[in-house]
Amino acid sequence: MDELAATMTGFARTLRAAGVAADHERTRNLLLALDHLDVGDPARVYWAGRLTLCAAPDDLPRYDRCFAAYFGGLRAAGRTADKVVTRHVAAGEAREDGEQEDAQAAPGTASRTEILRHRDMARMTEAERAEVHRMLAMLRERRARRRSRRHQPAHRGVLDPRRTIREALRKGEVARLRRKAHATRPRKVVLLVDVSGSMSPYAETLLRYAHALVRSEPRATRVFSIGTRLTHVTAELRHRDPGTALNEASRVIPDWSGGTRLGEELRSFLKDHDARGAIVVLASDGWERGDPALLGAQMARLARQAYRVIWVNPHKGYEGYEPLTGGMRAALPYIDDLVAGHSLAAFEALSERLGHA
Repeated sequence: MDELAATMTGFARTLRAAGVAADHERTRNLLLALDHLDVGDPARVYWAGRLTLCAAPDDLPRYDRCFAAYFGGLRAAGRTADKVVTRHVAAGEAREDGEQEDAQAAPGTASRTEILRHRDMARMTEAERAEVHRMLAMLRERRARRRSRRHQPAHRGVLDPRRTIREALRKGEVARLRRKAHATRPRKVVLLVDVSGSMSPYAETLLRYAHALVRSEPRATRVFSIGTRLTHVTAELRHRDPGTALNEASRVIPDWSGGTRLGEELRSFLKDHDARGAIVVLASDGWERGDPALLGAQMARLARQAYRVIWVNPHKGYEGYEPLTGGMRAALPYIDDLVAGHSLAAFEALSERLGHA
């Protein structure tokens, strides 16, 4: 039952990313409903989720799209209850008489989707990667916020003498003391994506993740590709469609699948761009063809400017991984977080980290 709860909670998270009001209370109601249903019947799971997680007519098409993407099935046309086709967990074991036992259906669970969430991007087929990219496009980032210099009206806070006096002059008396507090803004995120040859299995997915960040907070997100040169691709990634955005970004990146000079590119970034107060996310495997000492020096500069430095390394997702490459060893003392970047689940965890940084 814990597996079912984890799966349905992940589904509710996907719905919230797509704009459906599937809050914690609705998710709890879904789990209570599933306690009284045959969760091996995908149609029952579909209708239980639709009746408990959707709050408005506009939620229904979003729910259908998310259900199809998350559970790997399609909802058929018509009004019958049997509207969902999902993949089974296993094909069943062959019996001695040559027949197969009935495969147990995933309890509305989409175990295949769960497998895809944790599978290494480099080991996926094109179809699997496309399915993960569809789920990644629905990812809605929760960005940590910072205090702004500007103030806004508030019920609690410091006294706002201007508003108090203006209201007193308008009404002829001081009827209420007005207060103000600092406004908040989403914290700026700078994403540097390594597009060199060693990162080719992950570069496309990383840029699609960058597209999701840009679409979520366009004014507080900047994206650069790094390899043998630094390329600013934020404008190209602002296109609504992920495929078009990726094509536009690929068109302006001149060093796709080339070499890696992280130290030189980081020095170029710090020379021409401001990282003060930003969360800097550097996505690379750390293979440095240049001088590791230069990379270490530039990482030290970056650490002094940035609010937080997060290094995303796809190999961090491998069991027993150790940062032994020259680039990683040079950068490691100046990194706040070294995280995995090889799967959809890793990107979801990174988004959670950005939301609480």
